[in-house]
Amino acid sequence: MWHAIFHLDLSVSEKILRSILIYAFLVIALRVVGKRELGQANTLDLIVLLLVANAVQNGIIGNDLSVTGALVGATTLFVVNEALNRTTYALPWASRFIEGQPTTLIDKGKPMHKALFRAGISLPDLRAIARRQGYADLGEVHTAILETNGVISMFKKDEPQIYHPMEPGGLRIGKRRRSRG
Repeated sequence: MWHAIFHLDLSVSEKILRSILIYAFLVIALRVVGKRELGQANTLDLIVLLLVANAVQNGIIGNDLSVTGALVGATTLFVVNEALNRTTYALPWASRFIEGQPTTLIDKGKPMHKALFRAGISLPDLRAIARRQGYADLGEVHTAILETNGVISMFKKDEPQIYHPMEPGGLRIGKRRRSRG
């Protein structure tokens, strides 16, 4: 019994290579598909992500159903992910390459239809996002930016763009003033 649980049917190097290849494929695929998949997912997007996870499972595990193989695959994914996170932190060009650039969706109060189309965000979706952020309608939004993490930041006219996008009205995250005392 213990042999079947822990015996690897594939070599450790093959498990690591399979995990890296699938990880790289998913990073590239999500980069091509767009940032919307990350933060503004709808029901269809969730279904696709679940099915993709199931589809790539065999590519990672191969014929190996051992606990050891699962641990090697999962560990490889964690290590590669952490290495990429640290790389994108240390090297701005790597961040732009892997994560892309923020995309302006509304500029000076006008929706950027080409950008919305490329991002796969409809005007009704954008209206719903605006309402979740405390705006009654898109007319109140001067600038909207699709961030590289999939979150949409919205700002009123003359509002400094240093607010956290997930809180209505924003949560100031800019420089703190030192208290005098």
